[in-house]
Amino acid sequence: MTEYRRPNIGGATWFFTVNLAERHGNRLLVDKIDLLRQVFREVRDSHPFKIDAMVVLPEHLHCLWTLPDGDSDYKTRWALIKSGFSRRIPSGERRSRSRLERGERGIWQRRYWEHMIRDDRDFERHVDYIHWNPVKHGWAKRVGEWPHSSFHAYVRRGLYPADWACDLDE
Repeated sequence: MTEYRRPNIGGATWFFTVNLAERHGNRLLVDKIDLLRQVFREVRDSHPFKIDAMVVLPEHLHCLWTLPDGDSDYKTRWALIKSGFSRRIPSGERRSRSRLERGERGIWQRRYWEHMIRDDRDFERHVDYIHWNPVKHGWAKRVGEWPHSSFHAYVRRGLYPADWACDLDE
């Protein structure tokens, strides 16, 4: 079994990509967006973290989190989010033999991508990537058209113009 080495730096900011197990044609995350938001709130209440930026697409999501000082345990938070969401979805998804043997649901990919943010420029690049993602994947023609994105909060706070990146997508 592969052992993953993860930095153990409390208070760090992390970029994540988390995918559904079955991505093709799956709209579960946007179809159940209210449930996903509720689960995130519950986990944040019990295991605080700051969501710096986020986009939820039909079959995957990207986000930037900053953990509290002295806390590096994003792994538990993701386990709680994924299991909390899965428990509230009726079963019926396709499951592999290994998932059946382990009693696992087949909603999420087991692993996710994480990257510790190195500096302000790295942070900015990842925020831009998160907000551009709906256009990249063809879910929207303009960044501001996608409803499940922190882009709108960034515009309200004056951090992006409402027409950000419009010249990039033409």
